[in-house]
Amino acid sequence: MWPAPILELLATGGDRPVFEDGDRVVTASQMDTLVRRIAAGLRHHGFGPGRGVALRLGINAEAFAATIAAFAVGARVSGIPSGLAPGRVDHLLERDDATLIDDTTVADLLTFPPAAITAAGRPTDVARIIYTSGSTGDPKGCAQTYAAMSAAWAPHPDRWPPVIAELATRLDRYLVFGSLSSQVMLEYGILALTAGGTLVAAHPPSFPDAFVRHRATASVITVGRLHQLVRAQRAAPVDLSSLKALMVSGSPLAPGRLREALDVLGPVVFHGYGQTETGMISMASPGERFETVGRPPAVTDVKIKDGELYVRTPAQAGCYWQDPRESAEVFVDGWVRTRDLADLDDDGYLHLRGRARDVIIVQAVLVYAGPIERVLATDRAVAEAYVIGRPDDETGEAVHAFVVPAAGAVPDPARLRDLVGANLGTSCIPRTVTVIDRVPLAPSGKPDKAALGSSA
Repeated sequence: MWPAPILELLATGGDRPVFEDGDRVVTASQMDTLVRRIAAGLRHHGFGPGRGVALRLGINAEAFAATIAAFAVGARVSGIPSGLAPGRVDHLLERDDATLIDDTTVADLLTFPPAAITAAGRPTDVARIIYTSGSTGDPKGCAQTYAAMSAAWAPHPDRWPPVIAELATRLDRYLVFGSLSSQVMLEYGILALTAGGTLVAAHPPSFPDAFVRHRATASVITVGRLHQLVRAQRAAPVDLSSLKALMVSGSPLAPGRLREALDVLGPVVFHGYGQTETGMISMASPGERFETVGRPPAVTDVKIKDGELYVRTPAQAGCYWQDPRESAEVFVDGWVRTRDLADLDDDGYLHLRGRARDVIIVQAVLVYAGPIERVLATDRAVAEAYVIGRPDDETGEAVHAFVVPAAGAVPDPARLRDLVGANLGTSCIPRTVTVIDRVPLAPSGKPDKAALGSSA
């Protein structure tokens, strides 16, 4: 049961380095002690199966140890999303009956003597709630059971699909940043440790300097940051000879951009496709089939229904936490409805063709247009509001808003951007707010967002 493979890896790893933070190097044995201390503290305070723990931690060895310890005692573990609007954190904790664990709390837990530890999670209990950005008002939580996490491929080399086995050979020094409770950051971190690599903390995550400074061989990167890295390397090249793998996360990478990245950075870009609800769906090796997002591994089932992609993965979430209505829309008879349009070619490669939902992906965060439009329309100067996404070199995609003024009023773009940020968080703030006389209409008579997009 999860996280038994990691507990075993740490308990038997001896002096092998597993976490590096500046001049501090933490061995497997030392990390094992940290995990056992924190787990003992959690158990002392009554944490165990069925109890909710919400993590808000930095990037350090203790944060990693606390994450593993929370799973080891069988708690329901979540990470507080960054950029939440004021008041959302308290609401989240109250709604989910979860206790906040921060760096100060972890310091107190480390005062307990290390004790023997086993994986206490129960298969059908929720192990992890992976929260979305909260752009719909409250963050949605993808609930993953201990059985599902135990079915994941990352800590089991015999389960690695071929492309993951190739990637694993490049994870000698895996650069971590942002939050270790991030689904993608933790998943590849576990893969790196299983492959014999070391997690290397980046403070702050500036690219490309972080790769040079930490001699990093691999990291996760969003489409926007990849564009920035390519531009920086063209303008002022630095020594990236240590770099072996960049795992692109978030929005799809356009074929032209992928070719450019490979030309500038070399054969290091692994691009693919996945969702919070499912984990990885497909991945392609560097230079493999530019126009696709790779081939789903054998353990992943895919089907196309009315042009929309449905998938089943071994470690997928089972529902949205405390949201039965949305769960019924997405989790259908054991399948996850991706709400992305796609098709498979004769060689089994997956092609994404668009979205069946009005969503924008900003720095790998899903942002929904509808809630932003509703917030903008609450301003007295706004009669109508429309939101679209456009490709963006910094963030992958960016939010752009169009507003029709109320009679006799003049909307203030700065005030409207602040209004969105205060209500929905920083990821939802429009890059631009454009005042228009009227919205263009499609032949159906409905607002034509495609026409707005061509004018953004």
